[in-house]
Amino acid sequence: MPTALLSVFDKSGIADLAAGLHAAGWRVLSSGGTAKEIAARGVPVVDVADLTGLPAILGHRVVTLHPKIHGGILADTTDPSHRADMAEHGIEPIDMVVVNLYPFASNPSVELIDIGGPAMVRAAAKNHARVAVVVDPADYETVLAEVHASGDVSEATRKTLAATAFARTAAYDREIAEWLGDPAGGASESSDALPARLTLSLSKVQDLRYGENPHQLAARYRLDGQSGWWDTAVQHGGKEMSYLNLYDAEAAWRLAHRFEGPACVIVKHANPCGVAVGADVTEAYVRANSCDPVSAFGGIVAVNGPVTVAMAQALAPVFTEVVVAPGYEPDALATLTARKNLRVLTASAPGPHEFDVRPIDGGLLVQQPDPVSTDRSGWSVVTETKPTGEQLDDLAFAWVVCAAVSSNAIVYVKEGQAFGIGAGQQNRLDSARIAANRAGDRVKDGVCASDAFFPFRDGLDVVAESGITAVIQPGGSVRDDEVIAAADEHGIAMVFTGQRHFRH
Repeated sequence: MPTALLSVFDKSGIADLAAGLHAAGWRVLSSGGTAKEIAARGVPVVDVADLTGLPAILGHRVVTLHPKIHGGILADTTDPSHRADMAEHGIEPIDMVVVNLYPFASNPSVELIDIGGPAMVRAAAKNHARVAVVVDPADYETVLAEVHASGDVSEATRKTLAATAFARTAAYDREIAEWLGDPAGGASESSDALPARLTLSLSKVQDLRYGENPHQLAARYRLDGQSGWWDTAVQHGGKEMSYLNLYDAEAAWRLAHRFEGPACVIVKHANPCGVAVGADVTEAYVRANSCDPVSAFGGIVAVNGPVTVAMAQALAPVFTEVVVAPGYEPDALATLTARKNLRVLTASAPGPHEFDVRPIDGGLLVQQPDPVSTDRSGWSVVTETKPTGEQLDDLAFAWVVCAAVSSNAIVYVKEGQAFGIGAGQQNRLDSARIAANRAGDRVKDGVCASDAFFPFRDGLDVVAESGITAVIQPGGSVRDDEVIAAADEHGIAMVFTGQRHFRH
């Protein structure tokens, strides 16, 4: 009779798995809460303590660490010496190990450092030539189907399951190592905000249509043991997602959630080309699209509220690659999904990033994410002209948008609507000119945000010529006095934030 050892923290589906194995003629071993869950289903279960002759000890720290467990998992039954050892010590083979680990990352502590679980997982994965190791409840159905079809788990599936298992234990060890290296959580006395050692373990979860260009392969990978909004997003229609669809949708979705009221963000090639707030999502979309309709063609649209029929009708005639929203009115969804090539996504709010990483030769550049504050208590007005309350609101809006634009970044805003966005230029003067050209006369009496200081007054002169009446920037240039004097000449209010927001 083949034997399966089931010992899980996440008990989702475990009773069904045990029942299925029992029906296929397998013996089930277990202990603790897992055994109780299985027994409550009416499935016969042998307690690990009855097999080893020892109860759980040391406050449940030692349960499965025993030669009858690990010998049963690691035994090569084709090796005569292994069979002799098994016979001498009364060790029976274990053919399947189903284990998921304590959720260390959710509440790090020494007591949630699992020892027996990873030991069994690694032993079973090492001996995958004979033993199936299952660490993810999502694999239960596959394993049961093979067991019922042939009485065992296929060699190919055992190998795949072993790879998944080693990836899971690697990720688990990474979580522990990073916690121990964190001054707030573990034993390290390092004062570094970034960990001394960064181990990344990821699994491919989605093949993408193609990369930045059609000749490039691309896929989405997820950090093992973690999840994000992409894992629960629902695509209602359209083609398969490409690399740039995901990259741009991520940028749009994150920026849309920086605003409390109804807001719309349109992104093209990683940069916002339209951002606006409104009384509702329809108004926000119309205002965002009017910022730069030429660039919005083929863009990514994100709104932070449910899409209404009116918004869907406004968006439908505009060629759009992706729409992301928290929900849709039924008729709005029908209108959008009628567009054969439009990818329509329902998504939950994005979570925070722990690190920003970029590849370089031989490794990665790692930095903390860039937080953007609109706390006005740290701002200083440096000009004779003071901004009004309405201007301060627009300056805060422009500051948030500007931080999401590639440097050098200049953003012109009026009444909660971006009208000109200058992005990714090698000098700030060209960005100011591009933003002014796109804004035209629509931004008269509006405001401007600059992601870094103006190194010369020429950029500010271009801003003033556009009719801008208030500017927000970090300050910090050796020519700040010159720039402030220029602002005073033009009668412009200027606010220094003391913090720049370069984005490359």
